[in-house]
Amino acid sequence: MAQDLSTLDKKNPVGRLAPSPTGFLHVGHARSFLLAWWDTRSRGGRVVLRIEDLDRERCKPEYVEAARADLEWLGLDWDGEALVQSRDLAPYERACESLLERGFAYPCVCSRAEIHALSAPHASDGEQRYPGTCRGKWRTREEARDATGRTPGLRLAVPEGRVAIVDRLRGALEFEVAAEVGDFLIQRRDGAFAYQLAVVVDDARQGVDSVVRGEDLLSSAARQRLLHERLNLRPPSYAHVGLVLDGTGQRLAKRRGDLALAHLRAAGVDPRVLVAWAARSLGVEVGQRALAAEVLPRFTLAPRAAQPAQFSDAEAELLRRST
Repeated sequence: MAQDLSTLDKKNPVGRLAPSPTGFLHVGHARSFLLAWWDTRSRGGRVVLRIEDLDRERCKPEYVEAARADLEWLGLDWDGEALVQSRDLAPYERACESLLERGFAYPCVCSRAEIHALSAPHASDGEQRYPGTCRGKWRTREEARDATGRTPGLRLAVPEGRVAIVDRLRGALEFEVAAEVGDFLIQRRDGAFAYQLAVVVDDARQGVDSVVRGEDLLSSAARQRLLHERLNLRPPSYAHVGLVLDGTGQRLAKRRGDLALAHLRAAGVDPRVLVAWAARSLGVEVGQRALAAEVLPRFTLAPRAAQPAQFSDAEAELLRRST
């Protein structure tokens, strides 16, 4: 299924804000969400909100509440009610069953330790490549459970060859999914649905056709492209923006508590300073303080957005003092 390149910069797109409440959002998340919102709203589009809370071990109610408050603090809005993944798991189960019944997925009983012992990391993020141990052994979950006494998960059977995607900022790209990660999980053995599956299902049911997100998810686009094909879904356009680096050149992480948006909000920081920094990082001329809506008339998603953005110690201090 070839991607329609005419949709890459279409008018009236449907974009999304999709925080994952596994910790407090930070300055890096703020920039990515601002870019996604600016890109969609500047083209006359709708923005939908999705709370990606399928990680039952790490997601917490306080992080969900903080994420919503953070987005509002930044001046971002959305259309309609939020989709909260954990409230309705049936769409993911239906997708899994469809893939399994049509032979595109198979049961897997391998533990993480077993995979680690058999395979060296291949992906750029150090992810273990699955060696295909369970492929072709069982047609159903029941067969796998009866044969091994273990509860199986499900993996997508990844075809050999390159997977092509088109990124609005980076152009045409190809990934060797089979060589890099192999057959990847779409449902874990504990029953939890994998991010790769859920995001594809949810983009389709929310009508999302334009995705702007961090470049740390660039390799995921190829896996999601395979799922779009297997589920007969139209893929969205993608734009993967550069990450935010701290004063030492390291990527900002959720554990950097002093730059957590919840911490900044509680300290009375003026969000317009952060919004203005994000706009300037893209080459948009604004003053030291700006509302998100004020940037819209001057915003264009330009190639510069693909480059990392430096959030220096001096900028962090300026932000903290903007109370």
